Amino acid sequence: MFDDENAQCVVVRNHEEQYSIWPQDEEVPDGWTAVGFSGTKAACLAHIEEVWTDMRPLSLRIKLNATVSP
Repeated sequence: MFDDENAQCVVVRNHEEQYSIWPQDEEVPDGWTAVGFSGTKAACLAHIEEVWTDMRPLSLRIKLNATVSP
């Protein structure tokens, strides 16, 4: 499926705010939530590139922000 550039996918995100794509006709796996964007593989990957600007997991960002805050 992921070799087919015309495959229809959905963008999913996990609790660490990490993004991925998933086949549109398959149930999203536990731990992941569809974010409301779907389309071709290329369109979904472009959307992820646009919205996922900080690749660090949420827990790491929180930890780092806590060490810098007064």
